[in-house]
Amino acid sequence: MSQDHPSHGRPAHDHLVVVGASLAGLRGAEAARKAGFTGRITVVGAEPHRPYDRPPLSKQVLTGGVAPGATTLPNLEPLDAEWRLGSAAAGLDRSGRAVILESGERIAYDRLLIATGARARPWPDAAEGRLGGVHTLRSRDDAAALRASLATKPGRVLVIGGGFIGCEVAAACRDLDLPVTLVESGSTVLERVLGSHLGSVVAALHAARGVDLRFGAKVEALEDDGTGHVVRARLADGRTIATTCVVVALGAVRNTGWLHGSGLAFDDGGVECDADGHVLDTDGRPDRTIAAAGDVARFPHPLYDGRRVALEHWGHAVAQGAHAGRLLAGHSIARAYAEVPAFWSSQGGITLKMVGLTEGADALVIAQGDPKTGRFLALYGRAGRCVAAVSFDSVRWLPAYAAMVAEGAPFPPIRGAVDQGRLTVLPPGFPKEDER
Repeated sequence: MSQDHPSHGRPAHDHLVVVGASLAGLRGAEAARKAGFTGRITVVGAEPHRPYDRPPLSKQVLTGGVAPGATTLPNLEPLDAEWRLGSAAAGLDRSGRAVILESGERIAYDRLLIATGARARPWPDAAEGRLGGVHTLRSRDDAAALRASLATKPGRVLVIGGGFIGCEVAAACRDLDLPVTLVESGSTVLERVLGSHLGSVVAALHAARGVDLRFGAKVEALEDDGTGHVVRARLADGRTIATTCVVVALGAVRNTGWLHGSGLAFDDGGVECDADGHVLDTDGRPDRTIAAAGDVARFPHPLYDGRRVALEHWGHAVAQGAHAGRLLAGHSIARAYAEVPAFWSSQGGITLKMVGLTEGADALVIAQGDPKTGRFLALYGRAGRCVAAVSFDSVRWLPAYAAMVAEGAPFPPIRGAVDQGRLTVLPPGFPKEDER
């Protein structure tokens, strides 16, 4: 790895600007301080809130177990930072080393951490998306608004999209004893992440809890009641679903638009980084004054043959944020960022925990337990190597298989372990590219 980094600690007059008052941004700023950075730190955030925890938003906040304002993240290191909240970045002048705010104000930087994360993908028809009762769920304010809508006890909630957010919202609705319909264009929930084999296991869990699941279906339009409030959804096959509360859960879009004209390499899928974490320009050269971390950063992951990935995982935001903070503080990087991706989701009393990336997996085994009992661990393989593992209420098995993923151990794994039945290699059932 290149050792062409600034000196440790940085002069006291240096200015580190963090764009994104996010988990990755906060942990990055803290890591820079802990690594000895003594200059100024300014944190720019589009929202008016200090960094907060997002996982509870689709779970405990919706059911009323946690207030939206109680999700603020703790500071783990004294920051002595200036906070510019409610001030979205609108541009980046790299030649002048300045972040440009929506107000036109310029904030000069010596070092810059891009941690702008992602936003919910909106409903494709903007006018329909603005109807009363139509929600997305990404921010603290989104969660508060949806919680208020659910508290009115709508006759039916419609969730559009069967990814993790869609499934978690559907589970929260059932916890509140609200009727809920989930519409997914694929063959089952979580098909793109888990494949149809395990996705169908999750679908059965939701069906057993009373979720009305509509697969192979597409919402064509959201219709209002004449006063600007949603009253029904019209499906592509002509059927309708009466609803006064719609949750659009169609994934996320990285917040990179403010980088137009900066000369940095980016698109809607993220800002391009090198293996160290520096952001690349459009010629593929690293800008050693700028790093990126969290959802917005796309980088070559050494565990997956250098495939460029952008990850929306809580643990990844923490680890990569800290890595970027140390990098910008002047620490030499001995090796590329290579944390094993990890993710968890709580749905209807079941906790799914996943390590690794399932993308491109060509085989699957139930390595421990039995899906019929609801407690098991599945392992994914790609080209004869272990690439990911997912546990269903069986976390005690996960560390051993996480180590296999980290090592790229041969797939299928060892046989004859405790609680391990006959290993049958199965096709994961991921949708084809033209079906995505």
